[in-house]
Amino acid sequence: MSPATGATARRAKDSGPEVSRTPNGRMPGGRTKTRRAAWQEEPRALTTAGKMLAMVLITAAVVAPFWVVLATSLSSSRQVTADGGYSLWPRDFSLHAFHQILTGSTAGRALVVSLLLVVVGTAVSLAATVLLAYALARPGVIGGGWVLKMTLIAFLFPPGIIPAYLVVDNLGLIDSYPSLVLPVVVDVFNLVVLRGFFQGLPGELFEAARLDGAGEFTVLWRIVLPLSKSVIAVVGFFYGVTYWNDFFRALFYLNDPGRWPLSTLLRLLVTQGVTADANGTTASALQDTSQTTLMATIVLAVVPVLVVYPFVQRFFTKGVLTGAVKS
Repeated sequence: MSPATGATARRAKDSGPEVSRTPNGRMPGGRTKTRRAAWQEEPRALTTAGKMLAMVLITAAVVAPFWVVLATSLSSSRQVTADGGYSLWPRDFSLHAFHQILTGSTAGRALVVSLLLVVVGTAVSLAATVLLAYALARPGVIGGGWVLKMTLIAFLFPPGIIPAYLVVDNLGLIDSYPSLVLPVVVDVFNLVVLRGFFQGLPGELFEAARLDGAGEFTVLWRIVLPLSKSVIAVVGFFYGVTYWNDFFRALFYLNDPGRWPLSTLLRLLVTQGVTADANGTTASALQDTSQTTLMATIVLAVVPVLVVYPFVQRFFTKGVLTGAVKS
């Protein structure tokens, strides 16, 4: 026997017989391998209880302020005064605050302005963003790289308040509703997400459309948009929420307080406790129902977003995350 063969035999003898295992991890005797990693172990009862308690506390901390606002808005001014300014349950149920807002000339008009601003602004921003993102996503576009770089530079180094105001003023948009849309018609984040999603579409679709004689707008309308419903829905939701919550632009560009949207009017109510009348001047409109009117205005400002969000939430993972990763 050679020295190498003898050494191999001694190692085999020292290590003992080799135990064979089946592909599913079972040993020949029917025994299973029970050793698992720490992260695979079942959580302890105390750990599960702690997680549930944390979730309950976090949920209560988030829901409680909304509930107080809603309960106060549905209470009468007499109950709110007796409860110290806030109500936990509308014992004396009243819709007077909502009736005052919806029938009042100022708050009712502000609500209509906000709704029209969301609809028109979202449509214009979506159209501009989709067209620009599609152009920047297609290879061989003349000047596409420079346009993308300029857009990103404008995003990283935004203009100040005074230069933006001077541009809007020179365009003759002061005290007009287009000043609330045109300066922010394209959001760079939404543009990057849409561009990344368009770049991830199979190139064979575009080649087949070219062979059939389709032009760029036909490809965009017949192929790209139907395949991009999820990301377009989420981007449209982002634009809608932005227009709905934007109060500063109206405060900055609209000199007539009577033309302000609901978010700007709400800001005036919260900070000063006054609202604008039909003539555009500021006057007290709260009086003995100030707290209920304020809470009702907050409810009207929050409810539309809460109503729309569940219909858009299922598109978030498929739309925005996919476009962001591919970009």
